Amino acid sequence: MSFADLGLSEDLLKAIEAAGYTTPTQIQEQAIPRILEGRDVLGIAQTGTGKTASFTLPMIDRLAKGQTKARMPRSLILEPTRELAAQVAENFKIYGRNHKLNMALLIGGVSFEDQEQKLDRGVDVLVATPGRLLDHFERGRILLNGVQILVIDESDRMLDMGFIPDIERIVGLTPFTRQTLFFSATMPSEIRRLTDAFLSNPVIIEASPPATTVELVKQYKVSVPKDDKARRLILRQLIRSRDVKNAIVFCNRKRDVGILARSLQRHGFNAEPLHGDLDQYTRMKTLGNFRDGNIRILVASDVAARGLDIPDVSHIFNFNVPIHAEDYVHRIGRTGRAGRSGEACTLVSPEETKYIQSIVKLIGKELDSISPETKSEPASVARQNPQEKSRKKDSPRPPRHAQTGSAKKSSDKTITSPGDSRAVKPSTAKKEEVLGMGDHVPAFLLRPVRSGDPA
Repeated sequence: MSFADLGLSEDLLKAIEAAGYTTPTQIQEQAIPRILEGRDVLGIAQTGTGKTASFTLPMIDRLAKGQTKARMPRSLILEPTRELAAQVAENFKIYGRNHKLNMALLIGGVSFEDQEQKLDRGVDVLVATPGRLLDHFERGRILLNGVQILVIDESDRMLDMGFIPDIERIVGLTPFTRQTLFFSATMPSEIRRLTDAFLSNPVIIEASPPATTVELVKQYKVSVPKDDKARRLILRQLIRSRDVKNAIVFCNRKRDVGILARSLQRHGFNAEPLHGDLDQYTRMKTLGNFRDGNIRILVASDVAARGLDIPDVSHIFNFNVPIHAEDYVHRIGRTGRAGRSGEACTLVSPEETKYIQSIVKLIGKELDSISPETKSEPASVARQNPQEKSRKKDSPRPPRHAQTGSAKKSSDKTITSPGDSRAVKPSTAKKEEVLGMGDHVPAFLLRPVRSGDPA
């Protein structure tokens, strides 16, 4: 089946072809014709199945006719995170290139004034997170009684993040004659209650069995001690021993994301953190750099990385075993996309065995056990972050006496580096062993490790 068989307009088919897509996915085949008919749809689909295009494509065709009114959007798409909302907005730009549809993106981290100007001009498509949408509503800057199509995406993640009361309030502000499209990867009881309340005689589409893992993803587990320092060492050994093009490393807690990212940076890895406490500009810049290949390792929390469309990720590393088995499926769904192979490695301490057992029960297969290659870690000079190296290259050279240190002085005296108030005894610095440089050792190589740096 081709996209032309789904009933889409010629202008939309040209945009799809220009984007490089030729064959619809399973959920697109089933959902697009039903949405074009105006039916309510309940889509149970995992990330990576083409879910976003399954509702954006028919929405563009349905909205092609009609006029906008100031502060009264004609359609509304709700997303749980800023990143997902921005991603959906980008999809509309790609697919709607041949249509004159106005779109606005309402997310935190962006000024209210810029968003209000777009709303005042009238929008056909409004993509928003629940909190920022309600902020605009309470300011009297937006009305939802003109919404013809409502999309609630990643609804199970909305539940996890505590957005359900906001969703119920927003739905209550839209007309009952609207068309509602509801998408979720899992169907807990609370989500089923919402579908019964929000949808009218929906078409139920299940793109793939819930909570199954991609067959092209090789899945491994690695036994680790409880100690986080040892766990970080084993993770580094794993990354070095596997053929890693790029990777996402998942942590259960936001606090661990920052600590682990700094540790990887200190050991020479091109890594950056991604979690909900970062400002919007930093989050979007980090994601863009990872997609473009400027960042090799993304250290992320579940909420920050849920549903992100990053098409070519070679490896997933679970620094912690996810507490909820369904989250494991979503995590490893970041790799093995679009027919590519992938690899997922999960670090498991004795206390986390019960969580692995839940995962095995859910996915119906055991994880193979592997051990990282226990190579000695590179010397400290080799562990410098490439970005740090480039900064050093661009910075002024230290004075000559600082480069040579105090090698010609008595061995009982201490060696200090510029700007470093702490001193290191030559006997502990072992300067003669650093790269075989003898007495000509740059002072920065002898700088001691600061106690605040994560190992």
